[in-house]
Amino acid sequence: MKKYLLLAVFVNVGIASFAQEFQGMAVYESKTSTSELMGQVKIDGMTPDMQKMVEERMRKMFEKTFILNFDKTASIYKEEEKLDAPGQENQGRRFMSSMMGGGGTYYKNVKDKMFTVDREFMGKEFLVKDSLPKMEWKMEGESRQIGGYTCYKATAVKPVSKSDIRNLRPKKKDEKATETEKPAATSTNFMDQFEMPEEVLITAWYAPEIPVSQGPEGYYGLPGLILEVNDGKTVILCSKVVLNPKEKANIKAPTKGKVVTQAEYDKIMVEKMQEMQQMNSGPGGTTIRIGG
Repeated sequence: MKKYLLLAVFVNVGIASFAQEFQGMAVYESKTSTSELMGQVKIDGMTPDMQKMVEERMRKMFEKTFILNFDKTASIYKEEEKLDAPGQENQGRRFMSSMMGGGGTYYKNVKDKMFTVDREFMGKEFLVKDSLPKMEWKMEGESRQIGGYTCYKATAVKPVSKSDIRNLRPKKKDEKATETEKPAATSTNFMDQFEMPEEVLITAWYAPEIPVSQGPEGYYGLPGLILEVNDGKTVILCSKVVLNPKEKANIKAPTKGKVVTQAEYDKIMVEKMQEMQQMNSGPGGTTIRIGG
């Protein structure tokens, strides 16, 4: 009898140990449509070829590869390390990355419902710590295959981050407005023609075969790993999954930077963007025209 009890103890300890040690790694490709943004922006003094080159660089800046390391309760999501480009090109890439929700290690703990992410913006380091926003997922009943996994569709309405320029949308024209009420065809104020919506519709595809409530960026809360997310402009698609990799990742929250909440960080970013906007539209600044 003691032999069977001892065996049962070893089995239970083994199962608990496996659950604690389980890890997975997923690679995600993120692409953001820039057609609405770049289609309306014209920079004075630039030839069509130069404009096309700028548009191509912008498109590449919005194409990123991320690695998600996860266990049963926590994960870290970070942009894949690449060789830095020299000089101003690298500085521009890092600047744009910080304004597109990237540029740091995104840690989230779905058990404690909290997240921590380190951000660098204009030479300053921030540590954004806050509660994970609750995702009210609606199961849609549709399924499809992603990388050999059967995935199911879910949707949710999510508040947007005011500091992430991927969320910018062109303002809708008021067709009922009179000619005197309509805005001028051109403007040196870039942001006047765009707005941040209060919320966006999220479409996600999750794989119950990978039973963790994790996903890219701040997405979580479904009964399976989220392999694709689409918010109407940005698509994040998983291209590779490795379960129980030989090399275990150190899934811990970052600790470096000035601690702020998400709302405080958004306010800092918005204020800095407004300052840069005023500098560029003033005397000697670059003139940006919206529209024709």
